[in-house]
This record gives sequence, C-alpha cells and structure tokens, in this order.
Amino acid sequence: MEKSKVYFTDFHATPERNLLQKLRLLVKRAGIDSLDFADRYTAIKIHFGEPGNLAYLRPNYAKVIVDIVKENGGKAFLTDCNTLYVGGRKNALDHLDSAYVNGYNPFTTGCHIIIADGLKGTDEALVPVEGGDYVKEAKIGRAVMDADNFITLTHFKCHEATGFGGTFKNIGMGCGSRAGKMEMHSAGKPYVHQDACVGCGMCRKNCAHDAITIENRKASIDHNKCVGCGRCIGACPKDAVQAAGDEVNDILNKKIIEYSAAILRNKPSFHISLICDVSPFCDCHAENDVPIIPDVGMLASFDPVACDAACADLCNAQPAMPGCRIDGVDDHDHFHAVHPTTDWHSMISHAEKMGLGTHEYELITV
Repeated sequence: MEKSKVYFTDFHATPERNLLQKLRLLVKRAGIDSLDFADRYTAIKIHFGEPGNLAYLRPNYAKVIVDIVKENGGKAFLTDCNTLYVGGRKNALDHLDSAYVNGYNPFTTGCHIIIADGLKGTDEALVPVEGGDYVKEAKIGRAVMDADNFITLTHFKCHEATGFGGTFKNIGMGCGSRAGKMEMHSAGKPYVHQDACVGCGMCRKNCAHDAITIENRKASIDHNKCVGCGRCIGACPKDAVQAAGDEVNDILNKKIIEYSAAILRNKPSFHISLICDVSPFCDCHAENDVPIIPDVGMLASFDPVACDAACADLCNAQPAMPGCRIDGVDDHDHFHAVHPTTDWHSMISHAEKMGLGTHEYELITV
C-alpha cells in the first residue's frame, strides 16, 4: 500500500492569515471539496466538551467546516452520541445544554446539533461489521448512519484507556449508542449499585427480556437473561445501573476500530485533527490539566489511520511541558508515559488489519 497523504499546518498566525483561514486552506488543499456535498446530509462528528473542561475545540473551528459544506450545496449538522457514564451529556437534553454552555449553537457554527442516538441513547442503527474479531454488529447512533457524508473534527489529546483520543476514538466510541459504548467498554453486562437504587422500576419497564427484578425496593439484573442492550442504563433516573467497564484496553481499542469500520465502510469520509491543549485526560472529564506538550498544529486526510499515526508521531517529537504530568519522565512515548497501562499501537495495527488505511504517510505542509 502506498503512503497516504496527510496535510499539516502549524498554529503560527499572521495579520494576513489567522488560524481559521489556515484551517480552511488546509482542508481545501487536502481535498475536502472532492466530496459530493450537493443536496446531501453531512454529519460533522465532534466532542462538545464536558462542562468544566476548557480543552475542547472552540466552535469557531466547526464553523469553518460547516461553511465549506454549505458552499458546496450540502446540509451540515454537528453530532455526537450520549455518554455511558454520569455527567452533563448522558441524555440528549443535557447534552444539548452542555453544547450550548460551551458555545456550540446555530449562531456560532451555522448549523444545528443533532444528538445521534436520541433522547436516552437508544436510537441506534445495527450495522454489520464484516471481518470483525470482536464485534459482529455495531450499534451506531442512527443520525450518523442516516447522513450521506461523514466528517470528523477531532481534538487530539491523551486518554486513560486508549492512550490517546484521536480520530478513531472520536468515530468508534463517539458514534456508538449507549448499548454500543457498553459493548466496547465491557466484557460483561450491566449491574446495579444497590446503594443508589430506589426501586422505581424504570429499568424493569425498559427491559425486553424480563432480566430485572425488584425486591425490597432494590433492582437486580439476571445476567442469564440479560442481553447487554444497555437500555436500563439510560432509563435509570438515579444512575444506579452501570456498565461493567471491565474490558482490557487492547481489546477496547480493537472494538473501537471495528465500530469505526461500521461507519467508514458505508459512507464517504474526511478527517481533521487539531493538536492543541493536549490534556492528560479525555474531554469527557469535567476538568483539564496542564497540557503535556506545546501546541503542534492542524492535520487533514482522507485516511484516518495515517491521520492518527501522524498526530502521534508529531506529539512524541515534542518536549514535555514544564510542570506537566510527564515533566522529567524518561519515556519516548508521551501517551504511554501518561497512562502506562495503555498501548495505542494496538488501535493503529487493528485499523490496518481491518483495511481502514495505513500508518505509512507523507506529511505535506501547507
């Protein structure tokens, strides 16, 4: 396989060209206009940021991409799926509130926001994964699969389970429905925190397999009957029902790739990553620590594997920021230094195995 082209520009700006203009030039040079946008729906997958976190991408960047889609006659929308855990994005209403708090709205971005898996994270499309080792049928937020084109706009940062949160994390985990996220995170099935349960019965009402019983105002899940759909998690008003979260990191990485394959094999796509505010943890955290490296730049490519590989290489070529979590740590891999139990290489190699691209790339500076 020949090297993929990854286009790059740094964060240096001048009075003649600001960062938004540089992003526009970058994606156009990378070929975004070659996608057929006319009269087609384009999903722009982004992370709106957990309230309290300030490392997420500003909505100004999203507007650049939205404007290009609209200039080409397309209909754009920003999208993400609900979270599996407790927080500000666990249902569509809270998720929209969080997006608005962080500056994302039709006035700042030029398009609407659609939470792809619906109100409670249960609006999903079941998509076969040909050649998957771990996932045979991915559960993807329906609005993502309904779109004609798919663009990722990713904040590249560290992640405590996958090593880094890049393009594939944005796609695979980000587009999984609640049940899909549970499948990726868990080898087991959901369980009930008894101390938090009030016995309201909402989980039982939403269980199609008669797997939940309530005794003494406490719910329990029979794993012999449970199919792991995750609907009880979304139904619980007290967040008492939780995913097991017991999948090993390398398999989690591979499941994320197989979920990504379900989307990328079904629609034209284009990928953009910004290496800035590289926080030690995901934007899902309600806080962000000192960045581990200086800001690097913006990348764009049709190949998500090459895009993630180039981002990782560029990050690892940077010095650690003074006073950050890895200041003084002797490790050539910054992501492993921050989270020693992770190995991001497993994600890259599995993506290549699944035919989603190549880690061999040509970096073209714009």
